[in-house]
Formats: sequence, structure tokens, C-alpha cells
Amino acid sequence: MKELYELNSEFSTYKQKLIEIRGCLDLDKLKEEIGNLEKETLDPNFWNNRENATKVSAHLSELEDRIKTYEKLEKASNDIEETLVFLKEEPDADFQLSAESSIQEFKKDVNAFENELYLSGPYDHNNAIIDFHPGAGGTEAHDWASMLLRMYQRFADKHKFKVDVLDILEGEEAGIKSATILIKGKDAFGMLKSERGVHRLVRISPFDASGSRHTSFASVNVMPEFNNEIKIDIKDSDLTVETYRSQGAGGQNVNKTESAVRIIHKPSGIVVTCQVERSQIQNREIAMNLLKSRLFQKMEQERLENLRKINGVKKDIEWGSQIRSYVFCPYTLVKDHRTDYSETEVAAVMDGNLDGFIQAYLQKEFKDGNKGQD
Repeated sequence: MKELYELNSEFSTYKQKLIEIRGCLDLDKLKEEIGNLEKETLDPNFWNNRENATKVSAHLSELEDRIKTYEKLEKASNDIEETLVFLKEEPDADFQLSAESSIQEFKKDVNAFENELYLSGPYDHNNAIIDFHPGAGGTEAHDWASMLLRMYQRFADKHKFKVDVLDILEGEEAGIKSATILIKGKDAFGMLKSERGVHRLVRISPFDASGSRHTSFASVNVMPEFNNEIKIDIKDSDLTVETYRSQGAGGQNVNKTESAVRIIHKPSGIVVTCQVERSQIQNREIAMNLLKSRLFQKMEQERLENLRKINGVKKDIEWGSQIRSYVFCPYTLVKDHRTDYSETEVAAVMDGNLDGFIQAYLQKEFKDGNKGQD
């Protein structure tokens, strides 16, 4: 059985999380939207357009469920708080065990509701494909790209995700010139989509004998992995398929057969490679899924660009915008420029502790999405 102070601490964390969820939900606006939708369903001609009526009814039901879930969690929070106050005044072992059980259930329900709200995109539950490309700066930039690769591998380990290195090109002195990895796990893309953009490093370079401070950049691109969820017409005549021997560290061949696959999509100029499997057939299948993901992202980027032109959208929708700075010297700070969330434990962040940054981004995305519906 946990001590009372431990229960109070645990409960306070999740009570605060529920308060943050309430701020993102904007309950008054939500109730107003429900009222408007209910009026719409009462219109005598509502079911004349059956397709629209079905969509409106489903959306209304979703919003009502959201309110009910929040109110249920708020009631549970109030009940637990009263119990903890009572236990402070009149200790009771059985009652305390019951409170501990209620807190565990509360934590589980808050986390589930949070995921339902923040990870509700059409592809959020998919696996994630991540590309790494160093900016200008030679060895220093190559090393920074490899540090980011390790950071996401450590993040995946902490979340029990599986990581496959689909392709990697080692740097001449250190680091990497490019890499593509596949992170497999529930909500992998939903969590990691926040990482897309340019990452900036400030440190004393270990490759500079003068010990001067350097600024380096590396881009991270994150895409959902698709199997058969989307339909993209890819003609065989539009593809050039090449095979070669898989390369290991230092450029050494690790396979005597030409199992690695490179696919060039001629209309778009997109090139994908895969050498993770020993079978050429499996590598080709993975490369085709990778091509499908990149074509989808290209189409989505073009759609957003057109939307911005038509509606005068001010929101930054560039894939390559600088998103985060990692300062190792003269002080230690990691700061996200989109959310202003920051942490001073740089080593912990580089070891994959990214949850705070991801959570801040998902909250902001949810809030901005709600504002966009005003």
C-alpha cells in the first residue's frame, strides 16, 4: 500500500492534467456547438440530405460523448479529492487501499481520454517513417543528424516501440549523411508527427581544435507508414527499380547478393531505398510503402498550399520550418519554438525524454484545431 503523501502527489499530477484537458476542450464553446447541432437536427428537412444528416448526427454524438466523459472524470476527481482530505483527518487502511485503486482507475481513464482527444487524426495510430538529413556544415552537421537518430531510437525504446533502420549513409568522418527509420507501435505517427522540421544545435564542436562554438542544423521528416489504407495510383512505367549490395558501417558490403532496393518515381523525382531485409522482395515491398508515404505527403503539402492561397491561411504549414533549438553551451536548454515548452536537462532529452515536448505540441495542435472551427 502506498503512503498517503504518494497518493496525493500522484493524484495532483493527473488532476492537473484534467485541468489542462478542460482548457483545451473549451466546454462553453463545445456546449454551444452541441446546441446548434441539436437545432439543426430538429429541422423538418434535416433528413432530406441523408449523407449530410448522418455526418451531423455522428458529430453531435461524438461531442456529447466528449462532454459526458469529461464530466465523469471531473466527478471522479472531486470524489478522490474528498477521500484524500478525509484520510488526512481520519486514517483508515481499507479506505486508503480503496482510494489507491480509484486513483489508478482515474489515471487510466484520463490517459485514455487524452489520447482520444489528441491522437484522433486519421493516421495517428499508424507506424512512423522518419528521415534524417544534415544541413550544411560537414562533419559537425553529420554528427548532429546521428545524435538525433539516436535520440528517436532511445525514445522508441522507452515506449516499447520497434525500430527498423531502412536505409543509412554514413558520414565520411563521423555521423550520417542521411538515414531512414521505421518506428513500429500504436500511435507512433501521432506522437512523432510533432518532430517534423529543422532541429538546431549550439555547442562547442568536438571536431574543432580551436574549441569555438558552432551552430548546426538537421532536418527531420516524419510520415505515416501506409499499407493498404490509402489508394495512390503508381504505374510500373513511372518507376525505375535498381538493386545493389547492402552497405554496413564504413560502406562495407554486408550481403553477397544484391538485396538492397532503390526505387525512383520519375514523375515526382522521389527516390526511396531500403536495405533492412536480406530478401530483395521484402526490401522492394518496404520501399514501395515508403514511396507511397512520400507521395501522400507531397500531395498533402500541395493541398495545404492551395488551401493557404485560397483562404489566406496565416498558419505556418512549411515542412522545413525550424522547430526546436538544443543549446549545449554556454548554458543548457532545449526549447520548442512552436509551443515555448523548454527543458534544461539536455542530456535527458538527447536520451529520448521527449514526452513533455510532444504533449505540449499535441495540446497546442488540439487547441488550434478547435479555434480553426470557430
